[in-house]
Amino acid sequence: MTKTALIASLAEQLGVSKKLASELVNSFIETVIGGVKKSGEVRIQGFGTFRASKRKAREGVNPQNPSQKIKIPAMKVVTFKAGSEFKGAVKKS
Repeated sequence: MTKTALIASLAEQLGVSKKLASELVNSFIETVIGGVKKSGEVRIQGFGTFRASKRKAREGVNPQNPSQKIKIPAMKVVTFKAGSEFKGAVKKS
């Protein structure tokens, strides 16, 4: 499902305009990003947890030239762990 399809589905389910549904989706995304940046974690009961974690520097391989080694710097990455209700719903489908 794309963001556009999500907005259309929300608009239909809630009986609101696509513009309002788009504002809701964008606001949700901005709030999650802001929460992860500020506290490092956003938990949504039953849905899942968005978390910022640190990835150590490492050595990798250049995909265009596999014999060449490259250094990949340390960085922050976002991870998502699905909640129990989300996992259960997917398992049953």
